[in-house]
Amino acid sequence: MKKNWIYYVIAFLVVVIWSTTFISTKLLLNTLTPVEIMFNRYMIAYVLLWLMHPKFYKMKSLKEEALFIGAGIFGGTLYFLTENYALQYTLASNVGILVAVAPILTAIFSHFLIREEKFSKQAIMGSILSFLGVTLVVLNGRFVVQMNPLGDFLAIGAAISWSIYSILIKKIPHTYNGIYVTRKTFFYSILTMLPGVIVTGYRWDATLLQSPGIMAHLLFLGILASSICFVLWNRAIWHIGPVTANNFIYFMPFITMICSGLLLKESISFYAILGGILIIGGVYIAEHRVGFKESVKTITTDKGVL
Repeated sequence: MKKNWIYYVIAFLVVVIWSTTFISTKLLLNTLTPVEIMFNRYMIAYVLLWLMHPKFYKMKSLKEEALFIGAGIFGGTLYFLTENYALQYTLASNVGILVAVAPILTAIFSHFLIREEKFSKQAIMGSILSFLGVTLVVLNGRFVVQMNPLGDFLAIGAAISWSIYSILIKKIPHTYNGIYVTRKTFFYSILTMLPGVIVTGYRWDATLLQSPGIMAHLLFLGILASSICFVLWNRAIWHIGPVTANNFIYFMPFITMICSGLLLKESISFYAILGGILIIGGVYIAEHRVGFKESVKTITTDKGVL
């Protein structure tokens, strides 16, 4: 951990930023559809990434290209579509709880699919504590869980999509430039979004996009939350592994709750605070050299960026 401590910090900071994106998304939903927000966000991010690293590389093999395509589909299109539409069919609390199983699913998939994880009692205990903490934070003292099969399955689909994305990013050769990897996965995300954009009737309203408020939120989502954060997150996965990086996702509901209290003046219950303590304790147990023993190899890149 000492050697890669900077990537632990990076993963946490990225999660902090992602935890605040709900404010921009919530405000944008007053004028734009979920698909329009997602498409505009990714287009802005892709343009910035291309300006930062415009170089193209020849395809080395179909297997390697499939990793980029898969990462673009699961980490972009499927994840955001399933999560956004889940919110339309079930309670936000259900979505928050079910998406929070992503770290657990990542550990399971890593163990059985790529054989890079070993389970331990401490790691399982830490994951259970963190998940219980997430549940308390999301419910915030309102112990009412209303099941909706379609919405709940979509939320689980979002968690599965993110878990698969994390594993695919780990498998992409680390010799590539980090910005290029993110740019290429975003390209395939945009490509696979197009059918949804066409079906839902994407509106190109220049006057709407020229609104300072709308554009500010889109730029925040596209530049910081997407292009920069995904580059940083992918590098963190390369160095500390998908399981360790995704364990920081447990903090998202807690950080979101704090932001809601500070910015939107939403109430924070004792149970939510207790949930935050459980999350911190669970992640500490799982990651403080007593949890998942992840085989993280020393990474060398020809053009390291971060």
